[in-house]
Amino acid sequence: MSRVVEGGCGCFPTGRHYPGIAHLLKVTIRGLAPGFTNDVPWQEIDVALLDVETTGRDASVDRVVELGIVVGRRGDVVARYNWLINPGMPIPAEVTAIHHITDEMVADKPRFETVASEIANALKGCVPAAYNALFDRAFLMSEFSRAKSAGQAEPTGVAALTREVEWLDPLVWARDIQENEKSRSLGDVAARLGVQLEKAHRAEDDAEAALRVLYVLGKDPRMPRAYGAMVQEQRRLSQKQADARRMWRS
Repeated sequence: MSRVVEGGCGCFPTGRHYPGIAHLLKVTIRGLAPGFTNDVPWQEIDVALLDVETTGRDASVDRVVELGIVVGRRGDVVARYNWLINPGMPIPAEVTAIHHITDEMVADKPRFETVASEIANALKGCVPAAYNALFDRAFLMSEFSRAKSAGQAEPTGVAALTREVEWLDPLVWARDIQENEKSRSLGDVAARLGVQLEKAHRAEDDAEAALRVLYVLGKDPRMPRAYGAMVQEQRRLSQKQADARRMWRS
């Protein structure tokens, strides 16, 4: 989703202003959630930080076993949601060893398609976010795609389910602001920032810790205050970090 911003600088290549055209220049900001303007402070927006625990790492075949959403506004938590979900497949022992969710714990829990509308309603009206957002987003989109195939109505007006919307990602900012640290795992980043994480790898606890990490990192002057500027800078940093990883591997 794009937003058009009026009021460019109106400059020649030299940097000197040409006042006759400044008001005609437009800057397009891609990735903003519908209903939110580029200049609103992102801390004023309802941010839904989502976390999933799964049967594995491949969203095309693995399934969600727990999903947590913590909604924040102005640095405070305003809502919490959590669902244990029956994945319809065994949870590998090596994965249970990480999040401690067993087959027995989810045996009598609903399938994703049963709670899909509840999850969509919890996300509605919020800007989506996740720590390492590509992972959680891939699983959310895959599960909603399966729910649609199972006959569930496709939710509308949910930014998290709109492919053009950029998710806020505290990991991108941690990699930049804490670039000299070896580990950028949620637990390590949270500890360095004084954010409590009692039950690591449980969805609601991870979601709340990641949201609080986002707010603490937001105090750093390197993170823009305006929502549109934040999305633009996050996209730039994400691309820069991806390029660096490719160079390191090659």
